[in-house]
Amino acid sequence: MTLGTTTGKLIIVAGPTASGKSALALELVRRFDGTIINADSMQVYRDLRVLTARPDDAALAAAPHRLDGILDGAELCSAARWAEMARAEIAVAHAAGRLPIVVGGTGLYLRTLLTGIAPVPEIPEDIREAARARHRAIGGEAFRAELAALDPDAAQRLPAGDSQRLVRAYEVVRATGRTLGDWQREAAASVPRYRSRQFVLLPPREALYAACDGRFRAMIAAGALDEVARLVARHLPPELPIMKAVGVPELARHLAGALDLEATIAAAQQATRNYAKRQFTWFRRQLADAEILDTQLSHSLVASVCQKICDWT
Repeated sequence: MTLGTTTGKLIIVAGPTASGKSALALELVRRFDGTIINADSMQVYRDLRVLTARPDDAALAAAPHRLDGILDGAELCSAARWAEMARAEIAVAHAAGRLPIVVGGTGLYLRTLLTGIAPVPEIPEDIREAARARHRAIGGEAFRAELAALDPDAAQRLPAGDSQRLVRAYEVVRATGRTLGDWQREAAASVPRYRSRQFVLLPPREALYAACDGRFRAMIAAGALDEVARLVARHLPPELPIMKAVGVPELARHLAGALDLEATIAAAQQATRNYAKRQFTWFRRQLADAEILDTQLSHSLVASVCQKICDWT
């Protein structure tokens, strides 16, 4: 297998919403003459600057930012589309002698940037349903044992409780005759390879959830409700990504008269905490080469990360 060409250095700063990753990245970009490249699937849209916590004017004045607010809410932004744009911005940063610092909480975007997307053909529905039915019939442990005969690597790597990924691995090899790992390696061969240093900021959960709650109230005070009112007035299709952004469904219900403001805030805070929990779990398991920072953002943490980057570079 021919690997993608190594194209330069890259810093990744990832973590759940409200974890402090943007503030950490801003300190790094100042220290290392970098360019911040957004890896948040909702911050790519210009419609919801407040509700998606896009960089404010002070942050934009302090450092170069790319891929923030570049798309209209009526557009679709897939992981593949974002990765193509991000690679272009990384190349621009390298050409200018700047260190690209990719920052965000959309794990699929980050994984796609680093490894590509496996070009798996669409799986026939009868095979998908048969895989799901088999899993339901025999349970996770026995299903994992059956998968081991078809895809030993996936069976060894995936826990018995990860039903979604077990079924996915099973249906892919049944439908294509190739393992998902084979498809993924094919994708990785065609994408640029970066010399990357990856940091994931995972504060204690209670502190993270408190930050989520406080930030949402701050968003309301900063005009998030007006943003959603303007978005709703566009009558965009409900299946568009922007219409599913955390906080949009709850605020839209309030605007329609279905919830009072306090109930709306409570519901949106819960949705935000749930989202943060999913991100927390994903980053624990999926960004294998990352260094986990199990603490809240502080001056000492910033100094430690800066020193690690100095030692690395």
